[in-house]
Amino acid sequence: MTAEKLNADPAELAKFSELAHRWWDLDSEFRPLHDINPLRLDWIETLAPVANQRVVDVGCGGGILADALARRGAQVLGIDLASKALKVAQLHALEAGTRGVKYREVSAEALAAEMPGQFDIVTCMEMLEHVPDPASVVRACATLVKPGGWVFLSTIHRNAKAFALAIVGAEYVLGMLPRGTHEYAKLIRPSELAGHCRAAGLELQQMRGLQHNPVTRRYWLSNDTSVNYMVATRRPAAA
Repeated sequence: MTAEKLNADPAELAKFSELAHRWWDLDSEFRPLHDINPLRLDWIETLAPVANQRVVDVGCGGGILADALARRGAQVLGIDLASKALKVAQLHALEAGTRGVKYREVSAEALAAEMPGQFDIVTCMEMLEHVPDPASVVRACATLVKPGGWVFLSTIHRNAKAFALAIVGAEYVLGMLPRGTHEYAKLIRPSELAGHCRAAGLELQQMRGLQHNPVTRRYWLSNDTSVNYMVATRRPAAA
């Protein structure tokens, strides 16, 4: 696959590469990901226990979720196209002694062609809003998972409230994220993501909103999907 055909935005890759050394700094721009990680991991496990399961984390970045999945007993492959972030993930796994996690610099589409139906669980969190063609990533996730397996996705709604809270509030007012982290036009409505999933042959199982109080830094799940939300889907079991 040539660089021109990669479903990736070079500017996005450069942006996250520049911040790579800060992935595991709990007081850095990635602090919100560390804060929500236990919540999203527990949610995944309520539907699909990860111990002894083969998991691929698409768009793993510095490995925050991939590392946590491995610590719960999964055999994890984290993939990303930001090479500096992957090196940070690999170094952290070595320093922390995390077993059961490996990392590769490969696109979801390329891995899907290489390893179709090889994973029990596929996760793709906080990544779809950063690629030119999110539907292509969803199709790749559907290809990677085994029949009967789970695909978990998360992203941000595209509406006025999400613009006000996730972009203006989080990036420009509170400074929770670097300015320019998200582009409004790339945000994805739940109906759009559900459509991508159906088109890829995935069956929607659950959709949950992720809310937080910026003062107390408390995060919780709800039925409000108007800003941040997560989707659980399954590939139908083979007949």
